[in-house]
Amino acid sequence: MSGSIQQTGQVRKAPENFLDAQGVRAVFAEAGKGRRDFIRNAFAAAVAGTAATSSALAQSRTVVGDGDPAILNLPAHSTGLGQPVVTDGYGKPSKYEANVQRRQSPGLTPTAQASVSFAPLQSLFGIVTPSGLHFERHHQGWWDIDPSKHRLMVNGMVKTPKVFTLDELMRLPSVSRFHFIECGANTGMEWGNVAVPTAQYTHGMLSCSEFTGVPLITLLEMAGADLKGERFVLAEGADGSSMTRTIPMSLIRSGEVLVAYGQNGEMLRPEQGYPLRLVVPGVQGVSWVKYLRRIELGDQPYGAKDETVHYVDLMPDGQHRQYTSIQECKSVVTTPSGGQMLLDKGFYNITGLAWSGRGKVKRVDVSVDGGRNWRTARLESPVLSKCLTRFNIDWVWDGTPAIIQSRAIDDTGYVQPSYKQLRAVRGTRSIYHNNAIQSWQVQANGEVANVQLS
Repeated sequence: MSGSIQQTGQVRKAPENFLDAQGVRAVFAEAGKGRRDFIRNAFAAAVAGTAATSSALAQSRTVVGDGDPAILNLPAHSTGLGQPVVTDGYGKPSKYEANVQRRQSPGLTPTAQASVSFAPLQSLFGIVTPSGLHFERHHQGWWDIDPSKHRLMVNGMVKTPKVFTLDELMRLPSVSRFHFIECGANTGMEWGNVAVPTAQYTHGMLSCSEFTGVPLITLLEMAGADLKGERFVLAEGADGSSMTRTIPMSLIRSGEVLVAYGQNGEMLRPEQGYPLRLVVPGVQGVSWVKYLRRIELGDQPYGAKDETVHYVDLMPDGQHRQYTSIQECKSVVTTPSGGQMLLDKGFYNITGLAWSGRGKVKRVDVSVDGGRNWRTARLESPVLSKCLTRFNIDWVWDGTPAIIQSRAIDDTGYVQPSYKQLRAVRGTRSIYHNNAIQSWQVQANGEVANVQLS
């Protein structure tokens, strides 16, 4: 491998904000007419506009004369005095990384309050999503709630209903765990055909954080909850959408479900439910109720609007499947991925993310020929339950077209399906729980595009 690493490949980043406000409005108009190609054409124009950037990057790697001027000529930061300490009380990314942002998907939702933003997966490393880049899904906009006035009620089939302040919750013994959260509609736009160009938009309703809080089972026990037999919890949020979800006691008894106030070493961000949210590992994000204000214990599912009318799976026979909350095993290659460009032949590190709502990722296989042949990738540590897992594999690109895929297998033995396998069971008209294998086509000129194999 050491010899091939010297043939270092270079990747041009995918265009970030390729549609302005006028472009977003055009997407709405075109989608209303049944034309889905507009967004792909807009993206193609953005890619063409970066050709000059690619040329400049290639020239910057050229050695001039007897050496590289970037080494021979000392820059200002090597000869001058830098910025003073604490110019900003809260640190910010480099100005050269300003394009790495959450993005809204044009045309996906009709209002800014009931919308979603996507995490830039193709620009991230490791498994932790920075809090400022964590994806968002809101049904009535986000709020910055005064923590001194927020309360959490525990009632229902309990001996002593309780009301907790945030201070009282933070005085209890806490735990911290790393878990992924994925919206049930992640990759939903791809059910019928290729719809969006980059990993940010195909898979970016996914993030992973260290969450800190109190196990929900602790609060139920403090309230003298009746935990015998089959029990269910109703979690209710304090935002105007009155988000409510049923959580089965089988998940809560394990101690995994948290009432969380911390994320990545600090308090939750307002967009992530500050000051309290529910953490339900392995379950679709809608059950991770933000701005949590009430927990009610009952003896049957509650049949709330967001689990009977919304977040249901349309099956091929026209029936809707309900209470399918577990996020099945899934993976995506983030480099090389859609919108990126390989600038020369040689060694590349194919890397991506894998996850399973049922436990740990056991193995990830990678193919560069559209699934004809597979090789087992390296799993970076730590490999944790219901958490993102980073994988890598070596690849020497010889300049010929390739189709890159990843296929994850979890510790229950579940194997991530192809689109053909998934559609055989689920059809093409669904929205939620698309965990099919993602394909990225590397063209001879190095451009990488989103494709689907039949």
